[in-house]
Amino acid sequence: MRVEFHPPDEPERVVAEAVWDGSRAVVRAPDEERRAAVERFFRFTPVVLEDPALRPRGARGETMLQPGSLEWFRAAALTRAAEAGLAVRIVPEVAGPGGWDPAAAY
Repeated sequence: MRVEFHPPDEPERVVAEAVWDGSRAVVRAPDEERRAAVERFFRFTPVVLEDPALRPRGARGETMLQPGSLEWFRAAALTRAAEAGLAVRIVPEVAGPGGWDPAAAY
């Protein structure tokens, strides 16, 4: 998964991007200061958010995501970038054609 960061009023101007490599975020930005700022979004601390999809059935309240998962990467990008005044665009990585699916062979 890749996320792009841009000013809220300029969606075509990407100022930094981060890629999830399976265990950590790899940040790229043309400006060293901007890269350091985006790297702080992905510091290895838990992210607390209100997302019913992440809670067990019947539970209420906020959910704490521990660092090191794809869900944590996504939540850190969305919550921490908003606090810094940046907007986030999530760009799914396409792995290629799916190939033959035996379940579709009726």
